[in-house]
Amino acid sequence: MRISKAGLLVVTAIVIPIVVELRTALSWFGIELSVLEGVVLGLAIVLAIVVWAVWPSDGDGTAETDPAGPE
Repeated sequence: MRISKAGLLVVTAIVIPIVVELRTALSWFGIELSVLEGVVLGLAIVLAIVVWAVWPSDGDGTAETDPAGPE
């Protein structure tokens, strides 16, 4: 994982008020989001963060730093 489980929980908790305030900010520009659209947007953002967090750092499942060193 790229981030600890506790860090992932904190980031997820911070996303929720950001999405709520984003609905308010977008309404100033005439873009209205329903509550359902806000929930879908929030879930999409959280899903993207979780996918990023569990994706291997270098793409093949090994750590970026090899403890054995370069060969």
